Amino acid sequence: MTHALVTGGGTGVGRAIALALADAGHEVTICGRRQDVLDTAAKAHKNLHAIAADVTDHAAISALYEKAEAARGPFDIVIANAGGTESAPAHRVSVAQWHQTLETNLTGAFLTVQPALSPMAKRGAGRIVFIASTAGLKGYAYVAPYVAAKHGVVGLMRALAAELATKGVTVNAVCPGFVETDMLAGSVANIVEKTGRSEAEARADLSAVNPQGRFIQPDEVAAAVLYLVGDGARSITGQALSVSGGETW
Repeated sequence: MTHALVTGGGTGVGRAIALALADAGHEVTICGRRQDVLDTAAKAHKNLHAIAADVTDHAAISALYEKAEAARGPFDIVIANAGGTESAPAHRVSVAQWHQTLETNLTGAFLTVQPALSPMAKRGAGRIVFIASTAGLKGYAYVAPYVAAKHGVVGLMRALAAELATKGVTVNAVCPGFVETDMLAGSVANIVEKTGRSEAEARADLSAVNPQGRFIQPDEVAAAVLYLVGDGARSITGQALSVSGGETW
């Protein structure tokens, strides 16, 4: 039995990844801050198990590892997916917003994977995947803290891949473009509110960033993760896989 952790696993991309892993036969612990949302998500598959935890809280993550691994064994796969952003011109970003964005997207990603590093290295096996963003590969206006954080996630991934390359542990990142999720819906609503454009116009503007002229679907991100945690990807490490329709060519 293999055991996977997916943070932010109750909704959106995280939920799609968790379900894909469960369908593939893995036992999957999903975490997030809202137990009710996690419990609802866990009902979708017998292999899903919900434990509430805030990825920015070191003690909460330590407790999650202890509880989940006592029940289903050590994590063989860790997917650091939890994240979020707010939009604002850089000159209006408060210090509090800056710190919150980095805490959630970068520090949270590190705290998510740190407890797994030494045990995986000792076992000589493991798969770590960060869900970053095309914002980890290029710049976007009005989300400077998020871009900085996701670039940090890609750098963190590469550092860990270098540390663990001889230990049988692979470390990679998946970098999606705009994905059809509640987070995207929030971005569209923000554009509508601040610019007066219609929802259709806002969606068209965002989807046009993708050369294929569409939004990425959560199952496409999940498929990339399934590849990276599979046996066929045992020589793939230190890579940032762009799932974006060619946006980052």
